[in-house]
Amino acid sequence: MTVQAVSTGIFRIQEDKDMYTASDKRYEKMLYNRCGASGLKLPAVSLGLWHNFGDTGNFENMRQICFTAFDNGITHFDLANNYGPDPGSAEKNFGRILKEDLGQYRDELIISTKAGYDMWEGPYGNWGSRKYLLASLDQSLKRMGLEYVDIFYHHRMDPETPLEETMGALAHAVRSGKALYVGLAKYDGPALRKAEEILDEMHCPFIINQNRYSIFDRTIEENGLKSTAAELKKGIIAFSPLAQGLLTNRYLNGIPEDSRIRTDGRFLKEGALTEERLQQIRSLNGIAAGRGQTLAEMALSWVLRDGIVTSVLVGASRPQQVLDNVKAIENLEFTEEELKKIEEVL
Repeated sequence: MTVQAVSTGIFRIQEDKDMYTASDKRYEKMLYNRCGASGLKLPAVSLGLWHNFGDTGNFENMRQICFTAFDNGITHFDLANNYGPDPGSAEKNFGRILKEDLGQYRDELIISTKAGYDMWEGPYGNWGSRKYLLASLDQSLKRMGLEYVDIFYHHRMDPETPLEETMGALAHAVRSGKALYVGLAKYDGPALRKAEEILDEMHCPFIINQNRYSIFDRTIEENGLKSTAAELKKGIIAFSPLAQGLLTNRYLNGIPEDSRIRTDGRFLKEGALTEERLQQIRSLNGIAAGRGQTLAEMALSWVLRDGIVTSVLVGASRPQQVLDNVKAIENLEFTEEELKKIEEVL
Protein backbone atom coordinates (compact mmCIF):
# COMPACT_ATOMS: atom_id res chain seq x y z
CA MET A 1 0.00 0.00 0.00
CA THR A 2 1.26 3.49 -0.86
CA VAL A 3 0.22 6.50 1.20
CA GLN A 4 0.62 9.97 -0.25
CA ALA A 5 0.08 13.37 1.38
CA VAL A 6 -1.73 15.38 -1.29
CA SER A 7 -2.82 19.00 -0.80
CA THR A 8 -3.96 19.16 2.82
CA GLY A 9 -5.32 15.64 3.03
CA ILE A 10 -4.47 11.97 2.85
CA PHE A 11 -4.67 10.08 -0.42
CA ARG A 12 -3.67 6.44 -0.45
CA ILE A 13 -3.30 4.07 -3.34
CA GLN A 14 -4.72 0.85 -1.93
CA GLU A 15 -3.59 -2.21 -3.82
CA ASP A 16 -6.19 -4.91 -4.45
CA LYS A 17 -4.38 -7.48 -2.32
CA ASP A 18 -4.30 -5.20 0.74
CA MET A 19 -7.08 -5.01 3.30
CA TYR A 20 -7.98 -1.37 3.73
CA THR A 21 -6.94 0.23 7.00
CA ALA A 22 -8.28 3.72 7.67
CA SER A 23 -5.95 6.57 8.55
CA ASP A 24 -5.59 7.09 12.29
CA LYS A 25 -5.68 10.84 11.58
CA ARG A 26 -9.09 10.79 9.92
CA TYR A 27 -10.85 12.87 12.57
CA GLU A 28 -8.20 15.55 13.03
CA LYS A 29 -9.40 18.18 10.52
CA MET A 30 -13.01 17.51 9.57
CA LEU A 31 -15.75 19.71 11.05
CA TYR A 32 -18.85 17.88 12.34
CA ASN A 33 -22.15 19.73 12.63
CA ARG A 34 -25.16 18.69 14.67
CA CYS A 35 -28.10 17.71 12.49
CA GLY A 36 -30.83 20.04 13.68
CA ALA A 37 -31.72 19.34 17.30
CA SER A 38 -30.88 15.63 17.03
CA GLY A 39 -27.99 13.79 18.59
CA LEU A 40 -26.47 13.00 15.20
CA LYS A 41 -23.54 14.93 13.78
CA LEU A 42 -22.63 14.93 10.10
CA PRO A 43 -19.36 15.95 8.49
CA ALA A 44 -19.53 19.43 6.95
CA VAL A 45 -18.63 17.70 3.66
CA SER A 46 -20.40 14.45 2.75
CA LEU A 47 -19.84 12.16 -0.24
CA GLY A 48 -22.67 11.65 -2.71
CA LEU A 49 -22.77 8.59 -4.97
CA TRP A 50 -25.22 10.06 -7.50
CA HIS A 51 -22.57 10.04 -10.23
CA ASN A 52 -19.49 7.89 -10.87
CA PHE A 53 -20.62 4.84 -8.88
CA GLY A 54 -22.78 3.13 -11.48
CA ASP A 55 -21.79 0.18 -13.63
CA THR A 56 -20.34 2.53 -16.25
CA GLY A 57 -17.68 3.64 -13.73
CA ASN A 58 -14.35 2.09 -12.80
CA PHE A 59 -14.70 0.07 -9.60
CA GLU A 60 -11.13 0.61 -8.42
CA ASN A 61 -11.64 4.36 -8.78
CA MET A 62 -14.79 4.07 -6.66
CA ARG A 63 -12.79 2.34 -3.92
CA GLN A 64 -10.10 5.00 -3.91
CA ILE A 65 -12.69 7.80 -3.74
CA CYS A 66 -14.35 6.16 -0.73
CA PHE A 67 -11.03 5.48 1.01
CA THR A 68 -9.85 9.05 0.48
CA ALA A 69 -13.16 10.38 1.80
CA PHE A 70 -13.08 8.31 4.98
CA ASP A 71 -9.37 8.90 5.55
CA ASN A 72 -10.16 12.62 5.62
CA GLY A 73 -13.11 12.46 8.01
CA ILE A 74 -16.00 12.10 5.58
CA THR A 75 -18.14 9.59 7.44
CA HIS A 76 -21.38 10.15 5.50
CA PHE A 77 -22.05 8.31 2.24
CA ASP A 78 -25.30 9.25 0.48
CA LEU A 79 -27.10 6.98 -1.98
CA ALA A 80 -30.54 6.37 -3.46
CA ASN A 81 -32.26 3.33 -4.88
CA ASN A 82 -32.06 4.67 -8.45
CA TYR A 83 -28.46 5.91 -8.51
CA GLY A 84 -26.46 4.38 -11.32
CA PRO A 85 -26.64 3.90 -14.18
CA ASP A 86 -28.32 1.37 -14.10
CA PRO A 87 -30.71 1.99 -11.21
CA GLY A 88 -29.48 0.10 -8.17
CA SER A 89 -25.91 -0.22 -9.38
CA ALA A 90 -24.47 2.49 -7.10
CA GLU A 91 -25.85 0.68 -4.05
CA LYS A 92 -24.57 -2.63 -5.39
CA ASN A 93 -21.06 -1.26 -5.96
CA PHE A 94 -21.00 0.51 -2.60
CA GLY A 95 -22.17 -2.74 -1.01
CA ARG A 96 -19.17 -4.49 -2.51
CA ILE A 97 -16.85 -1.80 -1.08
CA LEU A 98 -18.48 -2.29 2.31
CA LYS A 99 -18.10 -6.05 2.12
CA GLU A 100 -14.47 -5.99 1.00
CA ASP A 101 -13.14 -2.95 2.85
CA LEU A 102 -15.26 -0.35 4.65
CA GLY A 103 -17.66 -2.68 6.44
CA GLN A 104 -15.24 -3.13 9.33
CA TYR A 105 -15.93 0.55 10.16
CA ARG A 106 -19.73 0.31 9.95
CA ASP A 107 -20.26 1.92 13.36
CA GLU A 108 -18.27 4.96 12.19
CA LEU A 109 -20.28 5.40 8.99
CA ILE A 110 -23.51 7.24 8.22
CA ILE A 111 -25.12 5.56 5.21
CA SER A 112 -28.27 7.01 3.71
CA THR A 113 -30.54 5.96 0.89
CA LYS A 114 -33.81 7.15 -0.62
CA ALA A 115 -36.88 6.03 -2.51
CA GLY A 116 -39.29 8.11 -4.56
CA TYR A 117 -38.28 8.03 -8.22
CA ASP A 118 -38.85 5.38 -10.90
CA MET A 119 -37.22 2.13 -9.84
CA TRP A 120 -39.14 -0.73 -11.42
CA GLU A 121 -42.00 -1.10 -13.89
CA GLY A 122 -45.64 -1.11 -12.93
CA PRO A 123 -47.73 0.92 -10.48
CA TYR A 124 -45.67 0.09 -7.37
CA GLY A 125 -42.23 1.24 -8.50
CA ASN A 126 -42.16 4.96 -7.72
CA TRP A 127 -43.60 7.92 -5.77
CA GLY A 128 -44.59 7.55 -2.12
CA SER A 129 -46.86 4.62 -1.34
CA ARG A 130 -46.21 2.42 1.68
CA LYS A 131 -45.95 -0.53 -0.71
CA TYR A 132 -43.18 1.08 -2.75
CA LEU A 133 -41.15 2.70 0.02
CA LEU A 134 -40.84 -0.36 2.21
CA ALA A 135 -40.18 -2.73 -0.68
CA SER A 136 -37.53 -0.36 -2.02
CA LEU A 137 -35.82 -0.13 1.37
CA ASP A 138 -35.64 -3.92 1.58
CA GLN A 139 -34.08 -4.02 -1.88
CA SER A 140 -31.56 -1.31 -0.97
CA LEU A 141 -30.48 -3.14 2.17
CA LYS A 142 -30.02 -6.33 0.18
CA ARG A 143 -27.92 -4.60 -2.50
CA MET A 144 -25.65 -3.03 0.11
CA GLY A 145 -25.52 -6.08 2.38
CA LEU A 146 -26.78 -4.06 5.35
CA GLU A 147 -29.22 -4.70 8.18
CA TYR A 148 -30.12 -1.02 8.43
CA VAL A 149 -29.37 2.41 6.98
CA ASP A 150 -28.70 5.39 9.18
CA ILE A 151 -31.04 7.71 7.25
CA PHE A 152 -33.92 6.74 4.96
CA TYR A 153 -35.41 9.51 2.83
CA HIS A 154 -38.56 9.99 0.85
CA HIS A 155 -36.96 11.28 -2.34
CA ARG A 156 -39.64 13.68 -3.66
CA MET A 157 -43.05 15.05 -2.82
CA ASP A 158 -45.93 12.90 -4.06
CA PRO A 159 -48.96 14.90 -5.24
CA GLU A 160 -51.36 11.93 -4.99
CA THR A 161 -50.42 9.71 -2.04
CA PRO A 162 -51.68 11.01 1.34
CA LEU A 163 -48.79 12.47 3.30
CA GLU A 164 -49.90 10.39 6.31
CA GLU A 165 -49.29 7.18 4.34
CA THR A 166 -45.84 8.21 3.17
CA MET A 167 -44.76 9.42 6.61
CA GLY A 168 -46.23 6.28 8.15
CA ALA A 169 -43.99 4.18 5.91
CA LEU A 170 -40.93 6.13 7.06
CA ALA A 171 -41.93 5.67 10.68
CA HIS A 172 -42.43 1.94 10.10
CA ALA A 173 -38.90 1.70 8.64
CA VAL A 174 -37.55 3.04 11.93
CA ARG A 175 -39.77 0.86 14.13
CA SER A 176 -38.74 -2.24 12.19
CA GLY A 177 -35.06 -1.48 12.80
CA LYS A 178 -34.25 -0.89 9.13
CA ALA A 179 -33.49 2.83 9.55
CA LEU A 180 -32.24 4.86 12.50
CA TYR A 181 -33.49 8.26 11.28
CA VAL A 182 -35.63 9.56 8.43
CA GLY A 183 -35.35 12.51 6.09
CA LEU A 184 -37.19 14.29 3.30
CA ALA A 185 -35.70 15.23 -0.06
CA LYS A 186 -36.91 18.00 -2.39
CA TYR A 187 -39.78 19.09 -0.15
CA ASP A 188 -40.76 22.75 0.17
CA GLY A 189 -41.45 24.71 3.35
CA PRO A 190 -45.22 24.08 3.68
CA ALA A 191 -44.90 20.34 2.93
CA LEU A 192 -42.01 20.08 5.39
CA ARG A 193 -44.13 21.63 8.13
CA LYS A 194 -47.04 19.24 7.52
CA ALA A 195 -44.72 16.23 7.37
CA GLU A 196 -42.98 17.26 10.57
CA GLU A 197 -46.30 17.44 12.43
CA ILE A 198 -47.23 13.92 11.31
CA LEU A 199 -43.83 12.43 12.10
CA ASP A 200 -43.72 14.16 15.47
CA GLU A 201 -47.06 12.56 16.40
CA MET A 202 -45.58 9.20 15.42
CA HIS A 203 -42.49 9.87 17.57
CA CYS A 204 -40.37 9.26 14.47
CA PRO A 205 -36.81 10.69 14.46
CA PHE A 206 -37.07 13.00 11.44
CA ILE A 207 -33.84 14.99 11.41
CA ILE A 208 -32.87 16.19 7.93
CA ASN A 209 -33.91 17.64 4.58
CA GLN A 210 -31.97 17.14 1.36
CA ASN A 211 -32.35 19.88 -1.23
CA ARG A 212 -30.52 21.50 -4.11
CA TYR A 213 -28.77 24.67 -2.97
CA SER A 214 -25.94 26.73 -4.39
CA ILE A 215 -24.93 30.27 -5.22
CA PHE A 216 -26.78 29.75 -8.51
CA ASP A 217 -29.87 27.97 -7.10
CA ARG A 218 -31.71 29.68 -4.23
CA THR A 219 -34.95 27.67 -4.45
CA ILE A 220 -34.94 26.70 -0.76
CA GLU A 221 -34.72 30.37 0.19
CA GLU A 222 -37.69 31.14 -2.03
CA ASN A 223 -40.00 28.21 -1.17
CA GLY A 224 -39.62 28.45 2.60
CA LEU A 225 -37.66 25.24 3.09
CA LYS A 226 -34.55 26.83 4.56
CA SER A 227 -36.34 29.11 7.01
CA THR A 228 -38.82 26.42 8.04
CA ALA A 229 -36.05 23.88 8.66
CA ALA A 230 -34.23 26.40 10.85
CA GLU A 231 -37.43 27.18 12.77
CA LEU A 232 -38.22 23.49 13.33
CA LYS A 233 -34.60 22.71 14.17
CA LYS A 234 -34.15 20.23 11.33
CA GLY A 235 -30.91 19.72 9.46
CA ILE A 236 -30.32 20.46 5.79
CA ILE A 237 -27.87 18.70 3.51
CA ALA A 238 -27.34 20.49 0.21
CA PHE A 239 -26.87 18.60 -3.03
CA SER A 240 -25.38 20.13 -6.18
CA PRO A 241 -23.64 22.88 -4.16
CA LEU A 242 -21.23 23.26 -7.09
CA ALA A 243 -24.10 23.48 -9.61
CA GLN A 244 -23.05 20.24 -11.32
CA GLY A 245 -19.50 21.54 -11.67
CA LEU A 246 -20.30 25.02 -13.02
CA LEU A 247 -19.04 26.55 -9.76
CA THR A 248 -15.54 25.19 -10.27
CA ASN A 249 -12.61 26.17 -12.48
CA ARG A 250 -13.70 23.46 -14.93
CA TYR A 251 -15.58 25.78 -17.28
CA LEU A 252 -13.66 29.06 -16.96
CA ASN A 253 -12.44 28.73 -20.55
CA GLY A 254 -15.39 26.95 -22.10
CA ILE A 255 -16.44 23.29 -22.18
CA PRO A 256 -13.63 20.71 -21.90
CA GLU A 257 -14.05 17.57 -23.98
CA ASP A 258 -13.83 15.33 -20.89
CA SER A 259 -16.35 17.38 -18.88
CA ARG A 260 -19.68 16.09 -17.60
CA ILE A 261 -21.52 18.15 -20.22
CA ARG A 262 -19.68 16.28 -22.98
CA THR A 263 -19.51 12.80 -21.43
CA ASP A 264 -22.83 12.60 -19.55
CA GLY A 265 -25.48 15.05 -20.63
CA ARG A 266 -28.29 13.57 -18.56
CA PHE A 267 -28.33 16.30 -15.92
CA LEU A 268 -26.03 19.12 -17.06
CA LYS A 269 -26.77 20.37 -20.56
CA GLU A 270 -24.58 22.46 -22.81
CA GLY A 271 -27.30 25.11 -22.84
CA ALA A 272 -26.66 25.75 -19.13
CA LEU A 273 -23.34 27.41 -19.93
CA THR A 274 -24.54 30.63 -21.56
CA GLU A 275 -22.21 33.56 -22.15
CA GLU A 276 -23.87 35.37 -19.24
CA ARG A 277 -23.33 32.39 -16.95
CA LEU A 278 -19.72 32.09 -18.06
CA GLN A 279 -19.12 35.72 -17.14
CA GLN A 280 -20.71 35.12 -13.72
CA ILE A 281 -18.45 32.12 -13.14
CA ARG A 282 -15.36 34.18 -14.00
CA SER A 283 -16.43 37.02 -11.73
CA LEU A 284 -17.10 34.64 -8.85
CA ASN A 285 -13.71 33.04 -9.46
CA GLY A 286 -12.15 36.44 -8.94
CA ILE A 287 -13.96 36.91 -5.62
CA ALA A 288 -12.80 33.46 -4.51
CA ALA A 289 -9.20 34.27 -5.38
CA GLY A 290 -9.46 37.36 -3.21
CA ARG A 291 -10.44 35.08 -0.30
CA GLY A 292 -7.53 32.77 -0.95
CA GLN A 293 -9.87 30.03 -2.18
CA THR A 294 -10.68 28.25 -5.40
CA LEU A 295 -14.14 28.88 -6.84
CA ALA A 296 -15.27 25.42 -5.68
CA GLU A 297 -14.02 26.02 -2.14
CA MET A 298 -15.83 29.35 -1.95
CA ALA A 299 -19.04 27.88 -3.37
CA LEU A 300 -19.08 25.17 -0.69
CA SER A 301 -18.18 27.65 2.05
CA TRP A 302 -21.01 29.93 0.92
CA VAL A 303 -23.60 27.15 1.36
CA LEU A 304 -22.31 26.50 4.91
CA ARG A 305 -21.86 30.17 5.78
CA ASP A 306 -24.72 30.75 8.24
CA GLY A 307 -24.86 27.45 10.14
CA ILE A 308 -28.32 26.48 8.88
CA VAL A 309 -27.03 23.93 6.36
CA THR A 310 -25.54 20.95 8.18
CA SER A 311 -23.50 19.46 5.34
CA VAL A 312 -22.71 19.90 1.67
CA LEU A 313 -23.02 16.85 -0.53
CA VAL A 314 -20.24 16.56 -3.09
CA GLY A 315 -19.58 14.08 -5.83
CA ALA A 316 -16.15 13.11 -7.11
CA SER A 317 -14.81 11.47 -10.23
CA ARG A 318 -11.34 11.01 -8.71
CA PRO A 319 -9.82 11.06 -5.21
CA GLN A 320 -8.11 14.43 -5.59
CA GLN A 321 -11.51 16.11 -5.98
CA VAL A 322 -12.45 14.86 -2.53
CA LEU A 323 -9.39 16.54 -1.06
CA ASP A 324 -10.10 19.74 -2.98
CA ASN A 325 -13.64 19.88 -1.60
CA VAL A 326 -12.62 19.18 2.00
CA LYS A 327 -10.41 22.28 1.94
CA ALA A 328 -13.57 24.44 1.89
CA ILE A 329 -14.00 24.06 5.66
CA GLU A 330 -10.77 25.98 6.26
CA ASN A 331 -12.52 29.30 5.56
CA LEU A 332 -16.26 29.46 6.24
CA GLU A 333 -16.42 33.13 7.24
CA PHE A 334 -17.57 35.82 4.80
CA THR A 335 -17.44 39.57 5.21
CA GLU A 336 -20.54 41.60 4.37
CA GLU A 337 -18.60 43.07 1.46
CA GLU A 338 -17.83 39.62 0.04
CA LEU A 339 -21.45 38.52 0.30
CA LYS A 340 -22.54 41.75 -1.38
CA LYS A 341 -20.08 41.22 -4.24
CA ILE A 342 -21.41 37.69 -4.81
CA GLU A 343 -24.99 38.98 -5.03
CA GLU A 344 -23.98 41.75 -7.44
CA VAL A 345 -22.54 39.18 -9.83
CA LEU A 346 -25.88 37.39 -10.21
